[in-house]
Amino acid sequence: MTRFKYQAQPELATCLAELMVDAMGASGASGTDTVLVPMPSSASRLRERGFNQAWELARRVGARLGLDTDVDGLRRWRDTPHQVGLSRPARDANLRDALWMPPDAARRLHGRCVAVVDDVMTTGASANAAAHALRQAGVAQVQVWVLARAPRPD
Repeated sequence: MTRFKYQAQPELATCLAELMVDAMGASGASGTDTVLVPMPSSASRLRERGFNQAWELARRVGARLGLDTDVDGLRRWRDTPHQVGLSRPARDANLRDALWMPPDAARRLHGRCVAVVDDVMTTGASANAAAHALRQAGVAQVQVWVLARAPRPD
């Protein structure tokens, strides 16, 4: 996972997306009307990494499952500090009102089921912020599909 996200190896997304699809098949998660939306990266993070790891996963998972993907369904309107090392309350504050759904995406996805795709969930703060923005824009149901779940800190 570290090589994928931090060492500029987006080609690893293919095998990682396969792992997601296999895990989802085993859990029974899916939905033919679900639209996949990647967790958005800030402009500075995109410059730093050269790619959005969530988009690399979402587009491959979508292709494998025959689901629509919407790269612009959710956007990060302000840069936020890295979440690594932050507590849950600090992560929540960091992301407060950082994500939004553009009006054209809100029209496309209104009343639909949207699955937010991300690589890692640590505290769930990003997922909560994404779900809040999507629900406020009229999405009927929000799911969160992640490749890995970080262990809870002791």
